[in-house]
Amino acid sequence: MSSKRTAVDVDGRQLSLSNLDKNLYPEFTKGEVIDYYARIAPVMLPHLRDRAATRIRWPDGVDGGKFFEKNAPSHTPDWIRTATIPTPGSSKGRDTLDFVVVDDLPTLVWCANLAALELHVPQWKVGPRGKVHTPDLVVFDLDPGPPATIVEACEVAALLRDVLAEDGLESCPKTSGKKGLHLYVPIEEPKEAERTSEYAKAAAQRLADENPKLVVAKMERRLREGKVFVDWSQNNPAKTTVAPYSLRAGNRPSVSTPITWDELESCGDAADLVFGPEDVLARVDEHGDLLEPLLKDHRPLP
Repeated sequence: MSSKRTAVDVDGRQLSLSNLDKNLYPEFTKGEVIDYYARIAPVMLPHLRDRAATRIRWPDGVDGGKFFEKNAPSHTPDWIRTATIPTPGSSKGRDTLDFVVVDDLPTLVWCANLAALELHVPQWKVGPRGKVHTPDLVVFDLDPGPPATIVEACEVAALLRDVLAEDGLESCPKTSGKKGLHLYVPIEEPKEAERTSEYAKAAAQRLADENPKLVVAKMERRLREGKVFVDWSQNNPAKTTVAPYSLRAGNRPSVSTPITWDELESCGDAADLVFGPEDVLARVDEHGDLLEPLLKDHRPLP
């Protein structure tokens, strides 16, 4: 199959885009994916900057196979920033991997051109000389177990917000872009990376103890039916969470979307919190970046 290529200049970088009319979703082309990422970049890039990105690629679209890519491929342009990060126990048997760091628009477009529909990042940053910092975010993944839905996840998010507020912490919600919610807390970097996991686990357990009919904080799947699992484990430095404004793979393109507390508290139907690319661009025009507090309001863990 021939590959149709289009040469473009993106902020002074020369990129060769391929197969722009190929459907990566049943009714959404690769060109539309790249266009979305280029337009959302002003609010998305601050949440990607200095974070080692795991790209999930669907070269044959969402109906084809996917693969997780942590290491920068051999054809990565030399102008793309990479960071060599320790990865003990990596499935590839390597002690380090060279992660792509999505700091700018050309890199984001390059990723989209490789059909990296989803971008996932850790809660920590990497410094200019490759030094890995301790986390500056705590994240909770609120995962409803059927028949519970995102409606119950919203109820739990509001309860969790209040628990965090008692500890002097602000939190910001976004949809996962699938069936759950993520709650982020900007923190001052602790001395030890494990502190964030310890704090998140304790907060989740406290919430489960206070609301046993609605919340579960243990990993066993059998416990989750009809409840919301508050997954604190994504604070492990080896784990990542889908980035704000990232597309998600599915029958149609959905987006991991920042939402307001008013929207969360008034959610009465799972469909209320499903957003596509155009919805999200319109929301940014209206609200700006609802996750901007994550970039500046860092508070110490209690």
